[in-house]
Amino acid sequence: MKRTRGSPVRSTCARAAALVPLVTLVTLVTLNVAGCAWGPGGKAPEMPEPAHYGVEPQPAQTVAAQGVAQQFVVGAKPVPQWWTLYGSDALDSLVDEGLRNSPNLAATEHNLQAAREQLRGQIGSSLLPTVDALGIAQHQRVPGVPQLGFNGLETDLFAGLVQVRYTFDLFGATRLNNAALASRVDLQAYQFDSARRSLAGNIVAAAIGAAVLHAQIDTTERLVALANAQADDLAKRYALGAASHTDMLSAQQSAASIATTLPVLRQQLSATRHSLAVLLGRTPDAAPPDLDLATLTLPAQVPVVVPSELLKSRPDVEAAAAALTAAAADVGAATAQMFPSITLSGALGQAGFSWPAVTSGAGALWVIGASLTQPIFHGGALLAQRRAALQSYDAANASYKQTVLAAFQNVADQLAALEHDAQALDSASLSARSSAGVYEETNARYRLGAVPYYAVRQSEQQWRNAQLDEIRYRGSRLSDTAALFQAMGSPPVAANAASSSSDASSKAAVATE
Repeated sequence: MKRTRGSPVRSTCARAAALVPLVTLVTLVTLNVAGCAWGPGGKAPEMPEPAHYGVEPQPAQTVAAQGVAQQFVVGAKPVPQWWTLYGSDALDSLVDEGLRNSPNLAATEHNLQAAREQLRGQIGSSLLPTVDALGIAQHQRVPGVPQLGFNGLETDLFAGLVQVRYTFDLFGATRLNNAALASRVDLQAYQFDSARRSLAGNIVAAAIGAAVLHAQIDTTERLVALANAQADDLAKRYALGAASHTDMLSAQQSAASIATTLPVLRQQLSATRHSLAVLLGRTPDAAPPDLDLATLTLPAQVPVVVPSELLKSRPDVEAAAAALTAAAADVGAATAQMFPSITLSGALGQAGFSWPAVTSGAGALWVIGASLTQPIFHGGALLAQRRAALQSYDAANASYKQTVLAAFQNVADQLAALEHDAQALDSASLSARSSAGVYEETNARYRLGAVPYYAVRQSEQQWRNAQLDEIRYRGSRLSDTAALFQAMGSPPVAANAASSSSDASSKAAVATE
């Protein structure tokens, strides 16, 4: 029987070394059989481009209401500072103040900056070698063995060295993890842009709402005064026997009913003003004065971005696309974890059992080595992590599609709202003009002695009620116009500028490929 060459340890190491490429090959074959060697590309799925947003094509312009027929400019670019089109310096200053002082927006911006710094830190720590200094100074005692006459030993140990460690990104795990984090930073950048736009829209909506409520309260107060005067008049006529008790009670009931609407309107105005103050970064008691509804100019032209360009102008869609890219990178990173990793390490320094020994040439030490790690059996954890990443990618893909559909619906709803607002306001304005004409004619006839004064009062009540509808629909038209500007998003250049730092970090991560 022949004696085998080499030690048993060497034979075992050789078999283990041969097993590593075998496991790697099996992993590659498994992934190729699964239909994807590394992971999805992360490209946003193709979405249908509707011929028009709503059930019916939007008209070229709305009906003319209060002398303004809003034009839908198809193919126009979004307007970055659209609130300036309302022609109100007071409104512009409110939006500027809110964008400067909002704590919520500031928190979002700081979170974005923190995410960018974390990305820079991860890229630096993962792509460059780590260098650490280690210093040791200790006094130790080795236990003795009395049976052998050895009572123990006390020694000092001093060492100082520099350690270097670097892991090669052979299969892209580090690069893909960096790319995933960079995409999530992009996502936060788009969310910050969306928060800025939402804040501006909320300030405009609150300012318009306060102006509308203020106008409604003024008109309602006049209606309450007219109703009370009518009730007092009927009470006097009833005392004289010129009116029935039923007429007097009906007038009192009508006056009380109108009066009940005032507290509700005042509460709504208080809540709106408090909300506006907080949006501006103020305390509720420092709410700004209400705008005069008559000073707000309705924008005569509104952009209608084509569907293909809408996907590039809305930050919520861009954020969903960034989340999809990050999920795709996560799949690749989970796949790369199944492959070998090689780490080089080294140390250089001085050591000894005394300071003279440490500083002498005999105390010099150095260590250099390499390690290779190949996952073999982790209880199915690695494959499960990859399957989980694939499921998360599919979820991000579906979320992107839903975000796009919701964006199309948002635009369609606002386009329809503007058309219907114009129709309702036109009818309300016609009703108010007609009621005002009746009031003027009745008042003229009263001055001629042809009708009693209560007829004048009744005609003014009809006019004021028509005014309330006109105020309400004018406010809806102004607010829905702001909502449409919001729905159209921001120009792609502005969106890129908002995330320029994040894009630079993303490129740094991808450049390591």
